[in-house]
Amino acid sequence: MSDAADVADMTGPQQTGQPGETQLLTFGCRLNAFETEVMRGHASAAGLTDAIIVNTCAVTAEAERQARQAIRKARRANPAARIIVTGCAAQIAPAKFAAMTEVDHVIGNEEKLKAETFAALSGHALEAPARVAVADIMGVKETAGHLIAGFAERCRAFVEIQQGCDHRCTFCIIPFGRGNNRSVPVGEIVTQVRNLVAGGVREIVLTGVDITGYGADLPGKPTLGQLVRRLLNLVPDLPRLRLSSIDVVEIDETLMDLIGDEERLMPHLHLSLQAGDDMILKRMKRRHSRADAVRFCTEARRRRPDLVFGADLIAGFPTETEEMFANSLALVEDCGLTFLHVFPYSARSGTPAARMPQLRGDIRRERAARLRAAGQAAQQRYFAGQLGRTAQVLVEKIEGDGSAFGHSDHFAPVRLAPVCSTIAPQAFIAGGILDVRFTAHADTHLIAEPAIAAAA
Repeated sequence: MSDAADVADMTGPQQTGQPGETQLLTFGCRLNAFETEVMRGHASAAGLTDAIIVNTCAVTAEAERQARQAIRKARRANPAARIIVTGCAAQIAPAKFAAMTEVDHVIGNEEKLKAETFAALSGHALEAPARVAVADIMGVKETAGHLIAGFAERCRAFVEIQQGCDHRCTFCIIPFGRGNNRSVPVGEIVTQVRNLVAGGVREIVLTGVDITGYGADLPGKPTLGQLVRRLLNLVPDLPRLRLSSIDVVEIDETLMDLIGDEERLMPHLHLSLQAGDDMILKRMKRRHSRADAVRFCTEARRRRPDLVFGADLIAGFPTETEEMFANSLALVEDCGLTFLHVFPYSARSGTPAARMPQLRGDIRRERAARLRAAGQAAQQRYFAGQLGRTAQVLVEKIEGDGSAFGHSDHFAPVRLAPVCSTIAPQAFIAGGILDVRFTAHADTHLIAEPAIAAAA
């Protein structure tokens, strides 16, 4: 799946906004999370209130179903609010959402990022807003950087570096919701990151639909690695930088060097792999082979031995035999994958894969369950291997009992035991980066205490 399909950091729909303000309900990927913040700023500036904006995802049929369900629920709970639907599902199938009686407006992925759209919706424009405003996304040739003040969690922020995708994987509908590859100029990205860091953000995640395709449309064709190097040089106060989903055959040598040499580039990479069988990869129209994936993981880990990999994998792709599936299952071990995002194949109307011979739903679900079990076992082995070790954790949330939650530099979820005020008080706040020692683990996260307390 494209990076837009990567749901790392997203635990289902995320609803934000205060009572009486515009509420925003976000489905799907990091890019949608960033664009929600852009819309929040535009809605606030335009004075739009008593509205609910639903930012949809189209990566699977289930994602669309959840969005429709959320729209109906929002209408029941807020009968007087205006419901505005946008995002990839709305871009691809605007008529489907416009036919819902609960929906007041449908706006496209390009329109949702424009201030004038929200001026019209709030009544501050000469013309009344159209009920459906969805332009041809394939006609969009450029993308601009959008300055945002921050995110609700404040300490981490996503920054869009590109939009769209020039590839046409046979299973993926996302290019029809996002358009072709369009990169944000380096200077605009640097300005956005500087502003966020000045506002207290400690960790930036560079996101997009196909971030390893970054720069191909810009003058001089800067690569993703060149962008990362320049960003780290020009924003020395940024403590932590992450990349969202990357394509193993599009990594440039500059980025490979940074993986090995740059401590501020976090030692966790999420890989868009999708399968581990060469015939299935060919039928998916992926650009890498199984050997390419294994070779990349081996070389990256040689340069940085503590590197941890996450990956997207699809189970039950059309024509997949048990032997082909076994090759994907073995990829967990052969690539040393730790954090898996597993998707049962979902046929998307209009894609070539939807016209291929389909596997039964129960086979897809059973294979997805086996992949998830392999991923859970790999994650548990990783957690067990961390016990007694130290790491740095970005504190993201303080609970009522004084415990906290965050992520380690390897992006492992970490729960921190309550700490007395004499131990690292400056760090034990949301946004603090705390040295910890891992003492135990649960099924889904590591458990830690401040390293100074563990050593005492």
